[in-house]
Amino acid sequence: MTAVFRKLALDAGDKIMEIYDADDFDVRAKSDESPVTAADEAADALISAGLREAFPDVLLVTEEQADTHSESAANFLIVDPLDGTKEFIKRRGDFTVNIAYVENGTPVRGVVYAPAKGRMFYTDADGNTVEEEGPFDHDKQGLTKPLKVKTPDNDALIVVASKSHRDQATDDYISKYKTADMTGAGSSLKFCLVAAGEADLYPRLGRTMEWDTAAGHAVLNGAGGAVVRFDDHTHLTYGKPIYENPFFIAYAPGVELKSA
Repeated sequence: MTAVFRKLALDAGDKIMEIYDADDFDVRAKSDESPVTAADEAADALISAGLREAFPDVLLVTEEQADTHSESAANFLIVDPLDGTKEFIKRRGDFTVNIAYVENGTPVRGVVYAPAKGRMFYTDADGNTVEEEGPFDHDKQGLTKPLKVKTPDNDALIVVASKSHRDQATDDYISKYKTADMTGAGSSLKFCLVAAGEADLYPRLGRTMEWDTAAGHAVLNGAGGAVVRFDDHTHLTYGKPIYENPFFIAYAPGVELKSA
């Protein structure tokens, strides 16, 4: 699974960067008014074909195929072929390829690849998280370093928040903490920054879907972090109706979580 996820993420990343580096590309609106580009669709087609060939008996749920959103199973693959489409359109570079495997409500395996930033994070066969150093060979794993969340200092927390979805409610919640630094990042990279010890806390007070978070959640879990619901601090689970998430908090254990 690690080898398949990794190769498909790299292949999709190449396809995305071809379009990203072009002079222009079309942007259309989906039925929910969110933007979609040729890069989303090309990456989705590539990843879906690869996963269905490798794991034909496992349910595949993907953002770009609405007919999969009404299907359900205890164990399933879930994909966001291009998370951070708004960052992609603005050519900010903070977009990612996300592939995950969920087992009984928990994302246990995942890869997050940020092709414009040259960073790739994934869980290995034991479920532990590593970051691979580039340049990346599609067929052979390169040098990796194990990732582990850092022990947070509750008097000087590093908080990461969304670039495109920041609002007053998020700022009000963050103000409950003693922060040393605030950083903005797009897409599922925020989970990876916590996993890598580059941030302590990522609160999300906004609508997300499971394909937005599953791979990043797996990466953070494998580095010793956690993701909980914003309202009651119970673990965020997967396989919910229409694959929609409640508000959540991703964090390094040791952060003294504040109430909603």
